[in-house]
Amino acid sequence: MHHAPFWQLGGTAVFAEEGRICRLEYQVVCDAGWRTLHAKVTGWVSGQPIKVEVYTDTARRWTVNGRESPDVAGCVDFDLSFSPSTNTIALRRLSLNPGERAEVRSAWLRFPDLTLEPLVQSYVRTGEATYHYESSGGEFVTDLEVDPAGFVLRYPPLWEGAAGR
Repeated sequence: MHHAPFWQLGGTAVFAEEGRICRLEYQVVCDAGWRTLHAKVTGWVSGQPIKVEVYTDTARRWTVNGRESPDVAGCVDFDLSFSPSTNTIALRRLSLNPGERAEVRSAWLRFPDLTLEPLVQSYVRTGEATYHYESSGGEFVTDLEVDPAGFVLRYPPLWEGAAGR
């Protein structure tokens, strides 16, 4: 049986949200062109178990735990609200050259609601390892720093990677 090539992005996020301790593991599966196919988030929030499965089909219709999410129909990228790691997926798919800009509409998994909603994001590659990022029409703005493979190292003021530091 032949399977098409694909990419997987996975990790674990441990953080506090409104005084609640959270531990979430995530896995995102993309096709060879870095278009999201499936995502899974499992873990707990203050001891309460969490399990979310997200799927999208070739027509870019999305479901969360088997329920349709028509608000994000047509989105190519999946984005986690609790981790900047999924920005890597859009950056790899867009493959911008320095000075180039692109806008995407992502299926954003909001936390702690665990619902999908559309999020318009723009990326401008400002250097070899830096991008200017905006979402929600400029409501959130930051400058991302990535490693040579495109993994986000810095997402001020919300996140900074610990590897290699």
